[in-house]
Amino acid sequence: MIRVLLADDQALVRAGFRALLGVQNDIEVAGEAADGEEAVRLVGELRPDVVLMDIRMPLLDGLAATRRITGDPASDGVKVVMLTTFELDEYVFEAIRSGASGFLVKDTEPEELVRAVRAVVDGDALLSPGVTRRLIAEFAARSKEPAEAGVLRELTDREKEVMALVGIGLSNEEIARRLVVSPLTAKTHVSRTMVKLGARDRAQLVVMAYESGLVRPGWLG
Repeated sequence: MIRVLLADDQALVRAGFRALLGVQNDIEVAGEAADGEEAVRLVGELRPDVVLMDIRMPLLDGLAATRRITGDPASDGVKVVMLTTFELDEYVFEAIRSGASGFLVKDTEPEELVRAVRAVVDGDALLSPGVTRRLIAEFAARSKEPAEAGVLRELTDREKEVMALVGIGLSNEEIARRLVVSPLTAKTHVSRTMVKLGARDRAQLVVMAYESGLVRPGWLG
């Protein structure tokens, strides 16, 4: 059973998510938080698998709450999915830097929300849709200049190639088709790359791809 914590200051939004997720056989809503402080506290108490976290909340915003959750060893394994609107897009790349495993636009289709919850538990990042690729490229363009590429020295040429494809938002299946290998082989390359770089998850691997200069804004594949 996947346990989800809903963190949003709008009761109506929480009720909608609860109604949608509560009817799934493999998902249960473990709790609700109306502000960032409460979200951090409930993560410690309830240890959910996934937190659906609004960015703008009182007392403590979603970015700060996410940093506290992902930075706490006691919360290891808790995945945070940020909820945003197109008006708040400038926060999305920072959300991934802060430790979020991905993000969703609030008006996403119901089936996409359910799929997203399952995906992050399986270790995938919510970075595949084309709109997400464009957003990541835009935020990367606003971020700091690429760091020294020394972080990539441990990688083979194939692993760098795979990392670049992850960076432009391709799924394992899409990477497999691009490289003409099996999905399992693509997944293995991604996993080895994450281990070598100490990446927490696929989302952090995307950030590293941009910050190392391996991927540049606009490379949307």
